[in-house]
Amino acid sequence: MNWQEVCEHPDLQNLPFKIELNEYGNITMSPVKVYHSAFQGEIEYLLRLIIKTGKTLPECAIKTRKGTKVADVAWISLEKFAQVKHEVECSIAPEICVEVLSSSNSLREMEEKQQLYFEQGAVEVWICNEEGYLQFYDKTGHREQSGIAIGFPSKINL
Repeated sequence: MNWQEVCEHPDLQNLPFKIELNEYGNITMSPVKVYHSAFQGEIEYLLRLIIKTGKTLPECAIKTRKGTKVADVAWISLEKFAQVKHEVECSIAPEICVEVLSSSNSLREMEEKQQLYFEQGAVEVWICNEEGYLQFYDKTGHREQSGIAIGFPSKINL
């Protein structure tokens, strides 16, 4: 199955799960709790406040060598957005890809997603844990803060 088929399949509409594809074209689903959605909304809101240009993309589908991965929130420059806005899934990753952890996520899964996003052109990958603390990464490793969204808080309060 490819991402276009997932998007068009009537049985997969309005599911209360985050859907991704693995490298074999199999659907993987993760249930989303209320706190998860709240963190997504706050992160997207703060990105819009701090970075005045570009676009925020909630639930951003990104094509990777291991299937379609979906960043919980992403920020993309207008230049990159012009390249992907008519695609079914982003062929290149937005500059910032954010993952909000849930109890079903493993450390290995998050490390793999980071690597896949960087391979597709992400500049930063952020991880928000279940308490709202953010960790910022670039290709060289952990950063104290974002180099793109200057002043973004390291903790989201709900």
